[in-house]
Amino acid sequence: MNRFGRMNSSITADTFDVQKIRRDFPMLQQRIADGRPLIYLDTGATAQKPQAVINKITECLEQYNANVHRGVHALHERVTGELEAARAKIGAFLNVRELDELDQLDDVSEVIFTSGTTMSINLVAQAWGRNHLSPGEEILLNSLEHHANIVPWQMVAAATGAVIRWLPLTTTGELDLEQLDAFLTRRTKMVALTAMSNVLGTITPVREIITRAHDVGALVLVDGAQSVPHMPTDAQALDADFLAFSGHKLYGPTGIGVLYGKLEHLEAMSPFLGGGNMIDDVFDDHSTYKRPPFKFEAGTLPIAEAIGLGAAIDYVQSIGWTAIHEQERQLLTACHAELSKIPGVTIHGPDIGHKGAIVSFTVDGVPAHDLGTNLARHGIAIRASHHCAKPLHRWLNVDATARASFAFYNTVEEVQALAEAIRQARKTFRLPG
Repeated sequence: MNRFGRMNSSITADTFDVQKIRRDFPMLQQRIADGRPLIYLDTGATAQKPQAVINKITECLEQYNANVHRGVHALHERVTGELEAARAKIGAFLNVRELDELDQLDDVSEVIFTSGTTMSINLVAQAWGRNHLSPGEEILLNSLEHHANIVPWQMVAAATGAVIRWLPLTTTGELDLEQLDAFLTRRTKMVALTAMSNVLGTITPVREIITRAHDVGALVLVDGAQSVPHMPTDAQALDADFLAFSGHKLYGPTGIGVLYGKLEHLEAMSPFLGGGNMIDDVFDDHSTYKRPPFKFEAGTLPIAEAIGLGAAIDYVQSIGWTAIHEQERQLLTACHAELSKIPGVTIHGPDIGHKGAIVSFTVDGVPAHDLGTNLARHGIAIRASHHCAKPLHRWLNVDATARASFAFYNTVEEVQALAEAIRQARKTFRLPG
């Protein structure tokens, strides 16, 4: 069990069959690079999609393509039902509060559809930050954050006069909790942090930070883009005020994301976007708005994508967190072991006990981009860049890193192929050893 809470499963480690799982993913059957099989180690950027998700999107577009919440014909009724069923699945997946506890509408009021994690964070920064931050009040960030959880807060700080402070990291790339009290004060109004670094894989102690932030009256936004696909996330146990994630990293479509927010905060926020569907009434000089979640869902939603995300959640739950955790831990352990044998390779970040299924590394004498290009010739897809985390790379004192990011559909044999390809790349660059 991890620090996010519950661990349940449908498939046990004994019954998990990775080759059977791989057959669910059409992309993994491809051959590229002169007929070599695709070795996809870039799930941190976007996950591949199982056939069940592809089928569900196709079903939506072929059988009940219509707009939602705006009609009374049969297609409208079907597609609206499918969309709201997907919303309910997301609510259950995150363990949001039950409707009878909230005594609210016949929907999951705390689950908002967005275009992705970036949109979700911008929504909170603009709709909450501009109306609740004052000059001199503080936003607490840290160098593990993706640009999507930095730039929106910089924009709001510039507009409101709020101040951004940066919680330091330890030498292993973890949050330095020994210094937290010095940075978390009554002036702190928002703490925005990732649950899992997209570069180092660092898993942050989210629950502890949320508790300590609430003790000084601060709210907390959790970037769950990397964590939600890899571990159970319990909104009630975490007690986060906001949580964002993207569908495409959770084996669902691109263009769909989720913002979870406590209802009391959502009701106190003004809409971020104006337009159709989110209004209650429109007058010459003002408008009134629907209650959450619809207040924040202006215009036509990515309907098929949202329904596809519901199917992705069904698929993940059919595998279960125990099987996912065991497979990804095996891959992570193998990758650390194999790469540690190669001369000149530096693995960045904490040990495997404090990270998720991401390994970022550098190879002495081989620029990260050149390494990525070289591996691509072997059919191996990794990421080689600053991964939209330039402050972290400045902290690492490197311009870029190579990143292998894993999913439960990867194999130890693929990890071994990665290591061998790195050895071949070192020979290409005529490096000793």
